Amino acid sequence: MAPVPVQLVETPRLLLRPFREADFDAYAAFCADAETMRYLGNGQPLARIDAWRQMAMFVGHWQLLGHGMWALEEKATGLLLGRAGSLLLPGWPDFEIGWMLGRAHWGRGYAREAARAAMDHAFVKLGRRRIISMIRPDNQRSIRVAEALGERLHGEIELLGARALVYEALAPAGQGGK
Repeated sequence: MAPVPVQLVETPRLLLRPFREADFDAYAAFCADAETMRYLGNGQPLARIDAWRQMAMFVGHWQLLGHGMWALEEKATGLLLGRAGSLLLPGWPDFEIGWMLGRAHWGRGYAREAARAAMDHAFVKLGRRRIISMIRPDNQRSIRVAEALGERLHGEIELLGARALVYEALAPAGQGGK
């Protein structure tokens, strides 16, 4: 299998790029923070080895599917801020756009900026017709991001042992095909 190049995406403040080994300490610190992880996965912080496995899974997702999660780098400083992009894991309900920022970077509009870029990429470059974001009901910050992106509440499911709201966006007319 030939390596699939991760497509770089730039926004006014961010570079959405592949994860690299140098990101690990910062990413592991984000994943170890209970408040950052409160609404993600099973709601528990990740041990360093599990943060490594997750980061490696994101790299592999690109290789296997040609899309995935990007590392979010602040262009002005080069700091890793978190992650955003797409997931379509085996058994996943649909093509998802998701985001996660380290707590020190909350409240600055980075999640919305990165998620908008990921959504545009999914519709324009990947030809997706529909995207979803699965959000825990108490995660008001992510609900606000989803709504700012134009996603609307579509339903709810059980995800990883807990209830999740499913927000949905459809491609603009004339875009999307999958």
